[in-house]
Amino acid sequence: MTKSKTPSGKSAKKSMKLSGHQQVVEFMDNLEHPLKEEIEEVRKIILSANKQIKEHIKWNAPSFQVENEDRITFNLHGKGFFRLIFHCGSKKQVNIGQENLFVDTTGLLEWVAVDRAIVKFTDIDDVKAKEKKLTEVITKWIEITIS
Repeated sequence: MTKSKTPSGKSAKKSMKLSGHQQVVEFMDNLEHPLKEEIEEVRKIILSANKQIKEHIKWNAPSFQVENEDRITFNLHGKGFFRLIFHCGSKKQVNIGQENLFVDTTGLLEWVAVDRAIVKFTDIDDVKAKEKKLTEVITKWIEITIS
């Protein structure tokens, strides 16, 4: 933030809106989490999975969107782990039936609803072991949920 003079001569903070990426960089710089390295690695995997993915902060954590629709959001509240929440954004989905959005051939997703699933990570070895399957799931999730 920069300071500027108001008409009365007093200093005032001039607020600058950060881009989504800048929000996440600032968030990560200030993050105090025992799995910060792992969180950063998963963030890199997500961003490299699809060039359309943009990041910002939602629910007090990094979140990833395509076409301005949130699709993947970190949940950093666990002890000894963190999660990725795969979701369909805040808008009600009209085409959701009684079955999961797709068949997860990777076995990585834990479905908590037909339109929401989670992936849990515990350490850097877990992140590295899941990297290829995570990229596959991200690609499929984006393909299915963005129409």
